[in-house]
Amino acid sequence: MRNISDTIARLSAMRGRTAFSQQGHADSLSDLAEFGSNPGALRARFYAPEDLPRGAALVVVLHGCTQTAAGYDHGAGWSRLAAEEGFAVLFPEQQRANNANLCFNWFVPEDVTRDRGEALSIRRMIEAMVTKHGLDRERIFITGLSAGGAMAAAMLATYPDVFAGGAIIAGLAYGSASTIPEAFDRMRGHGGPTPAELQRRLAQASPHQGSWPRISIWQGTADHTVAPSNADSLVAQWQSVHRVGTGPDRAETVDRQTRQVWCDADGNEVIEKYTIAGMGHGTPLKTGGEDGLGNAAPFMLDVGISSTRRMVAFWKLARRDARGEAQPATGSAHPAAGTALRTYIAPEKSRPARVEPAEQPRPDGSRASPTAIGKVIEDALRAAGLMR
Repeated sequence: MRNISDTIARLSAMRGRTAFSQQGHADSLSDLAEFGSNPGALRARFYAPEDLPRGAALVVVLHGCTQTAAGYDHGAGWSRLAAEEGFAVLFPEQQRANNANLCFNWFVPEDVTRDRGEALSIRRMIEAMVTKHGLDRERIFITGLSAGGAMAAAMLATYPDVFAGGAIIAGLAYGSASTIPEAFDRMRGHGGPTPAELQRRLAQASPHQGSWPRISIWQGTADHTVAPSNADSLVAQWQSVHRVGTGPDRAETVDRQTRQVWCDADGNEVIEKYTIAGMGHGTPLKTGGEDGLGNAAPFMLDVGISSTRRMVAFWKLARRDARGEAQPATGSAHPAAGTALRTYIAPEKSRPARVEPAEQPRPDGSRASPTAIGKVIEDALRAAGLMR
């Protein structure tokens, strides 16, 4: 583990980082004002096409650090694709009162435990969207970038009964870190739980006994913020619940990038991993051409492949696949199609008082919570001016 002085120095160096919100573009999103109690103190935004049919799918999108929901939507093109394909999009948004750098708190145990903290707020937003718009409970998906990707991994782990699929871009495996020093180490590919331990943490994150969501994993080879080894950890974490082997069943080239696929016993694709050659930290985009989507910006990288379109095709939400070919008709994209999800009733949980740092580390950092870190680190953070 990285020593305390090095961690404090890295945190201190990042103080004063300017937030990136892509201001100046049109905001296509609306506020979801009512979704029950909000233990994670998050904002809820959404996009629903005017002609959205009842029984449409829902995609939940989690922005990265220094980003806003509207900024990420403008970059990735989710609302435009939702209008094209006829699904709704929910954008949970972090608030500065929770995290000065607008990061979802992906490694704080209180926020990534089922029916607690930020995870519970997002779950309640989903329920409100399903009820408000008459959406299909069997077709709910989630994706995120960076800290949002790590939070998406946490939601998939803690609520596998809710999601039919998910996609994690430059994220980290669920349960890979629970302190600031661990977060820095895992982001850089240092240490971490073994694959067997990651699989155990996934299995114990919820009481789920049914089929599991299909997973799409995206990672750039030149990412110096979240090391590419984290994508391998994500694959390893999900191999056990999907009962697939360690090696992929198929490897292919898609838009000049490498795609590996793992299939279940029935031949269904349950895990895919895209490795984007030479790409740094961000969401892969293809903004040009007839199928161009989104807009390049910091952490929104035009590399000639649209992760947004490819995810939707993998989840079988697209009327046509990413190559323009008609998709086969399907009744439901959920592995457990035909089995109704249980009625959602979550208990109220009290949220303990938070201790916030003055600023955050990188586009994947999180607040300097003293949870499980100990008095020595807490005192050091205060001495550095990073904790009140």
